[in-house]
Amino acid sequence: MGRMPVVFVSHGAPDALLKAPDAAACWREIGKRAPMPAAILAVSAHWEARHATLSLAGAPETLHDFSGFAPALHRMQYPAPGAPALAERAAALIAEAGMAVELHPGRGLDHGAWVPLSAMYPAANISVAQLSLVRGGSPVSHLALGRALMRLREEGVLILASGAITHNFAWLDWRGETEPLPQARAFSDWVGERLAEGDELALLGYRATRYGAEAHPGEEHFLPLFVALGAAEDDKPMRHQPRYTYGSLAMDAYVWQ
Repeated sequence: MGRMPVVFVSHGAPDALLKAPDAAACWREIGKRAPMPAAILAVSAHWEARHATLSLAGAPETLHDFSGFAPALHRMQYPAPGAPALAERAAALIAEAGMAVELHPGRGLDHGAWVPLSAMYPAANISVAQLSLVRGGSPVSHLALGRALMRLREEGVLILASGAITHNFAWLDWRGETEPLPQARAFSDWVGERLAEGDELALLGYRATRYGAEAHPGEEHFLPLFVALGAAEDDKPMRHQPRYTYGSLAMDAYVWQ
C-alpha cells in the first residue's frame, strides 16, 4: 500500500448532505479516487479539548451535535467501526513529538466527521478514530500536530481534516439565494493561491490579511487546515470548488497526495 492522501473538506452547515448536493458529490468523488484506506483519522472543528485527544471508541456513536435542522438529518447514522489501535498509535506519535496528548474512552463522531464521511465512504465499513483540536491552540501548534501524524500516511491511514475555509455567521444568507459574498470569495481564493504556492508563512499569518479575521471570528474552523497542511509535508494540493452554500460558506476541499 502506498502513501495515503491527506484530505481537507469544508463541511458547511450540518445539513450539507441534504442541501449541498455539489459538495456531497465532491466528497463522493474524493472517496472514489483515493486508495482504499486501512483506517481513517478524522480531525474536526467540532471537538476541542485541553490537549490533543483521541477517541478509543470501538463503535463510535453518531453525534447529532446541532439543533434546528430537518428531522431527517437527526435520523441519519454513520455506524463505522472505531479504530482504538489507530488512536493509540497516533497518541504515541504526538507524544514522541513532545506534545501533550490524551485518550478519551468513547467519544463518538461529530457532524464535522460523519457528514463528509457519509458521502466519501457511504458503506461505513472503514474504521475511524477521531482526533480533537487543542482548545486555544494556534495555527503553528496545529501545523506541528499534523507533522507529528504524517507517518500514518505510510501505514495506510487517510487523514481527514474537516473545518471551513470561511465561517462567519454574520455573513450567512439562510435562504441561500444570493451570489457568493465577495469577501468570502476573496478570502477563499487567497487561501487557494497560498496553498498552491506552498506559502506556509502567509497562511500562518492569515488573520493579518484582508478578510482573514472577518472570515474566521473564531479560529476553530480554520485550524483543521493546518493539521492537514502539516501532515501533507511538501505535497501540492488539488483544489476542489463545490458551489458556495448559504451565500458565504466556501465549500472548498483540498487533497494532497
